[in-house]
Amino acid sequence: MLPGRGRNGSAARPVRLLGTRTAWTAVGDGEFFCPGCGGDRNYQRLTGRRRFTLLGVPVAPRGDTGPVVECAACRRHFGTDVLDHPTTTRFSAMLRDAVHTVALAVLAAGGNCSRTSLETAAATVRAAGFDDCTEDQLGALVEALAADTGRVYGRPCGTGLAIELHEALDPLAPHLAPAGREAILLQGARIALADGPYTPAERDALSTVGAALTICTDDVTRLLAAARTPS
Repeated sequence: MLPGRGRNGSAARPVRLLGTRTAWTAVGDGEFFCPGCGGDRNYQRLTGRRRFTLLGVPVAPRGDTGPVVECAACRRHFGTDVLDHPTTTRFSAMLRDAVHTVALAVLAAGGNCSRTSLETAAATVRAAGFDDCTEDQLGALVEALAADTGRVYGRPCGTGLAIELHEALDPLAPHLAPAGREAILLQGARIALADGPYTPAERDALSTVGAALTICTDDVTRLLAAARTPS
């Protein structure tokens, strides 16, 4: 770097002889959850070309860099893996759908869709974001699912039901803290217990829920026992 003098004779910022500069090109955009801002933001996906600079002037290529994700709000750059994290809007929808699927699975496993079970399930689903959910709607859905798939009420969790649960829960589980995963399982357990002790089919369905949420077998057993204890 070369020293310089300011207009008033004081020392000026040194001039850098050699350096690098990156020219960024936008190759895509969208919405993501920005870890810098802590909220949903627009982004640009960028690729860059680095060049050597002499006295600030680009003189020779140095190769490609990126891609990176640039937040439109804070302008910080992140690795493209940040796009794997759902936006808060998408996360809320995933959570809502997961709770709805668990409620239907437990009701189907319970066999008789008693009024107390339906009331508990409907309240749980409404709390998750389906504000207009009613007991009658859930009962009709369980009956429609059974008619469409040939599923028999009260039987252990079959392949079709297990697939439905995994499709709803597998994408969500990595983004939930352990307490969040346990909360979904406990919600299902309380629906099962609303009309009496667990049936074998309800335990089987809840074990499938636990596996899809990556909760180990011992913890599933512990949580199902804890749900039976009045708070």
